[in-house]
Amino acid sequence: MDLRKLKTLIDLVAESGIAELEITEGDGKVRIVKGLAPGAAQPMMQPMAPAVASAPVVAAAPAPAAEPAPAPAAHRVKSPMVGTFYRSAQPGAEPFVTVGSTVREGDTLCIIEAMKLLNEIESDKSGTVKAILVENGQPVEYGQPLFEIE
Repeated sequence: MDLRKLKTLIDLVAESGIAELEITEGDGKVRIVKGLAPGAAQPMMQPMAPAVASAPVVAAAPAPAAEPAPAPAAHRVKSPMVGTFYRSAQPGAEPFVTVGSTVREGDTLCIIEAMKLLNEIESDKSGTVKAILVENGQPVEYGQPLFEIE
């Protein structure tokens, strides 16, 4: 199954109400399970205080002083697939990029191995690598942030 078909299937599962999809095509078999990315916060229900009838509040609290606008967040390069993250082309080789590296749009940032295929992940923005968010050899999920580029 080619990667475009696989990405289309992943997108369909993500947008639909189904939690799991399994497809067999020839000798290949693909199973897509919708779930939270590793390390993502689990949704939690917080108990609410019971409503109490009271008189309307007449005086409002003074507004806090205006804070300066936060600096624009760095651009995040996200994983286009599920697989294993590798920083270099082979074990022991120099990584494609390090924190502080200057990259141009189209430069290779890493490799993600999916179903025994090595897929080069390219930068979709020019700038400087500010953070590498995944460890070498770690499994990654579809849409998981991999790099921050400013």
